[in-house]
Amino acid sequence: MKHRHPSIVWCLAAALSILVSSLAPGRADDNIRIQEEVWALPLPLPLPMFAYVARPVGGGPFPLAIMNHGVSLKPVDRSFFPLVEFRDAAKWFAKRGYLVVAPVGTGYGAAAIDIPEHGLYGPFFSKVGNCTNPNFHDAGRAVAQVDLWIIDYMVAEKRVLPRDVIVIGQSAGGWASIALSSANPPQVKAIITFAAGRGGRVDGKPNNNCAPDKLVEATADFGRTSRVPMLWFYIENDTFFGPALSKRMHEAFTGAGGRAEYHLMPPFGSEGHFFIGSPDTIPMWSPLVERFLDAQK
Repeated sequence: MKHRHPSIVWCLAAALSILVSSLAPGRADDNIRIQEEVWALPLPLPLPMFAYVARPVGGGPFPLAIMNHGVSLKPVDRSFFPLVEFRDAAKWFAKRGYLVVAPVGTGYGAAAIDIPEHGLYGPFFSKVGNCTNPNFHDAGRAVAQVDLWIIDYMVAEKRVLPRDVIVIGQSAGGWASIALSSANPPQVKAIITFAAGRGGRVDGKPNNNCAPDKLVEATADFGRTSRVPMLWFYIENDTFFGPALSKRMHEAFTGAGGRAEYHLMPPFGSEGHFFIGSPDTIPMWSPLVERFLDAQK
């Protein structure tokens, strides 16, 4: 009997897919049905990387949206890390025709307690070093490299359009997205960040940042070569990267030549840093995102 060898990604996708018929707010196409899946991505990493995927039902190819999550420095927190932090936001993009890939850092979930930290390019992409001399640059570039691998893989699979990619990132994932912009990958037409940064809340203390001046300097360094159109969201009651720091980062980035539209959103809940994770915020950010993306066409 002839035996086929489909990729592990599509085997898992078929096994774990869930059809969703709910509608998203805004200018969604109400005729688009969304399929949610879990994939195992065959990337050049020491451990498998799983990803939450939301996409329109059908064969595509679709424009690709990559969504980068934040990091946790505590193994116990990593062990309880959800499959996707921003499922409703991912579905919002899928409802607009994007194939959304939200990679979950290897070592998150149940494996987190069992796998030790292996440094900057290890499972957690968490290391920035000592606060007296943090390596913010490479911590961002590590995840940015994962994004490039995902783009290459998805294009090779012919499920996405090769030059119609957007990247969305939250917190450390947003910082990685800023780092990615400095490389100006030709496939990426736009980048959107929510509460982007590294080194927030040192020792769990609010508004206690690890070397904020060096974070601003690193942001300027990325801005010197970045030319990808970007949309930055920060939130007034974010205790990781507050308004004063985020405004300094934006001024440094654009002053160095980067292209970023900045929006400071009103306070949300008890901690604005997790703004993107709530479905209640979609009506707040979605009109700005739609306008921004329309401008890139």
